[in-house]
Amino acid sequence: MEFAHTTTSDLRKLAPGIVLCVAVTGIASVLESVERAAFGRAWLESLVLAILAGAVLRMVWTPGQRWLPGIAFCARTILEIAVVLLGASVSAAMIAAAGPVMVVGIALTVVAAIASSYVIGRVLRLSPRMALLVACGNSICGNSAIAAVAPVIDADSDDVAAAISFTALLGVAVVLGLPLLGFALHLGVLQYGTLAGLTVYAVPQVLAAAAPMGPIAVQMGALVKLVRVLMLGPVCVVMAMCAPHLGDVAGPAMPRKRISIATLVPWFILGFIGLVGLRSFDVVPHVMLAPIGHASTWLTVVSMAALGLGVDMRALRQAGPRVTTAVVLSLAMLGSISLALIYGLHLA
Repeated sequence: MEFAHTTTSDLRKLAPGIVLCVAVTGIASVLESVERAAFGRAWLESLVLAILAGAVLRMVWTPGQRWLPGIAFCARTILEIAVVLLGASVSAAMIAAAGPVMVVGIALTVVAAIASSYVIGRVLRLSPRMALLVACGNSICGNSAIAAVAPVIDADSDDVAAAISFTALLGVAVVLGLPLLGFALHLGVLQYGTLAGLTVYAVPQVLAAAAPMGPIAVQMGALVKLVRVLMLGPVCVVMAMCAPHLGDVAGPAMPRKRISIATLVPWFILGFIGLVGLRSFDVVPHVMLAPIGHASTWLTVVSMAALGLGVDMRALRQAGPRVTTAVVLSLAMLGSISLALIYGLHLA
């Protein structure tokens, strides 16, 4: 009874924010339908429209405390479930096509991006720890990487807040702008999916950025992105070894925590890999593939709505000009390194 009471209480707490995110999702779906009716196709997919609709709503109205738990639930738990379900759409043939060369290329891209980003940050006179936060956030998985690396290197809590707030805003900008770059460079489906997986911060943002190129680009982007996320483990280990040589912490540091498997390999990545395995061994009934795909897409759009509702334009002011410049230049460097890998692998 106590468990049931707790669950009911939690659901009541989450309900307002979840309903809000679903409502924004509905708006995005209607807007996509209007696009298709007017132009014969959707130039902006519902995933992107959900971000825009949520961000516009946030600009004119800041959700109060009663809305925040549900929005946070949609932005995190719902998207993690969506990523797990996406595993059912990734075929073993695609993984085989990626091969060890692609995996090594992704690892080298992450290493090169972290190194170049750190140099950029130091040239702009960021502290060593702040430069590392920006480097790891840009090169691996945005806020998740910043949150994981910060306690490992004893990062200043103010630096962490500034880095996270700005990468959240820039992440949305990348999702909106990357398709334009893909079209301008005439990238193929696999090329663009790989670019999205290598450059976009969060997994659901990769799905939104890759959506304009179709399902194959989404699958490729998710696969590349998850390999990139797995680099967080080795990077945290290296950062832990580097931490004693970074000098004193200027301000209050994040609480130091021990590195754990749960921190380095999130449960949804294991779930994604598990579902890919089940699909590869033909355990997942074929009749279930389409419903699972639709569910994954819908849940992702809901999480995009939550992401848009979390966009705070004040992040630019909070981050400061040097951090802003460092993040933008680092992202440009990551994009250049990623394109070099894509053209080097001769992806179609």
